[in-house]
Amino acid sequence: MSLLYPDMLKNRITDITPDDLKKLGVCGLLLDVDNTLTTHGSQVLDPAISDWIDNMKSLGFIPTIVSNAPPGRVAPFAKRLGLRYISFACKPFPIGFIRGARRLGLKRKECVAIGDQTFTDIIGANLAGVHSIQLLPILPEHQITLRFKRRFEGYILKRYRKKQKKSYTNS
Repeated sequence: MSLLYPDMLKNRITDITPDDLKKLGVCGLLLDVDNTLTTHGSQVLDPAISDWIDNMKSLGFIPTIVSNAPPGRVAPFAKRLGLRYISFACKPFPIGFIRGARRLGLKRKECVAIGDQTFTDIIGANLAGVHSIQLLPILPEHQITLRFKRRFEGYILKRYRKKQKKSYTNS
């Protein structure tokens, strides 16, 4: 599998089911913040996402936040959700994901990174040996660098979908 491809692609975090996670053989959830749990830069948390996390916890899945954002950005979400967090995770380098798995007391293959960016979340997870689920961004960003990266992600996700469709029709 390519370093650029996730194990799964979903629209929103709330589209991820317990069966999806069981298929991957994971119980640790390494969650990004921006455009995963909330819109980029926002401090507002959708109640449906909070409910999803509570439901996952009640089913035995163990979440923690792994974000490149500073503690002032990440801590409010972690506190609100009752989660520990790793800020300044240095994604796409694997260290944040490795620390996240270690913090949860799990093997890396028992964890899944859930995030919206190919060039940070997915590459970093794949380098760390962690499963990955890519989400579509909640809202488009206005920063020129993110818009530039999103354009390339579009090509990558198009190829990923084509490959998935081909493997689905061959099975």
